[in-house]
Amino acid sequence: MIWDQTFIELAPLPRGFHLVTNEIIAQAPELTNCEVGLLHLFIQHTSASLAVNENADPDVRGDLERHFNVMVPENAPYYEHVMEGPDDMPAHIKSILIGPSLMLPVNHGRLALGTWQGVYLCEHRDRADGRRIVATLQGRW
Repeated sequence: MIWDQTFIELAPLPRGFHLVTNEIIAQAPELTNCEVGLLHLFIQHTSASLAVNENADPDVRGDLERHFNVMVPENAPYYEHVMEGPDDMPAHIKSILIGPSLMLPVNHGRLALGTWQGVYLCEHRDRADGRRIVATLQGRW
């Protein structure tokens, strides 16, 4: 069993749900050498999250953004953490709801995602800096 760990840097993206599968694959080079294993992805931020969902129809990403904005509104009168702007506290709540990490199967050097699945960066801030993900691969080469 071999372990490999790398840091994946994602460029700043606007608020929303973004497919980043190709960026993940491009920056996790040991992935192609892994016969069978698991890729754990952990985002090192509290106002963004990671998810797996629909990779074909961009309407899904828009619908998710709109739903989360209704479910976790900005400027709720009960928020106390407001010093970083109206999008900050909702971003923390959304991040907790979706989660900071994914565990993905690897098979023959590829992510074993379903036909219509992709990895999402869920960006919950209006103007965020780039995001950093710790990618830890465990498997058999």
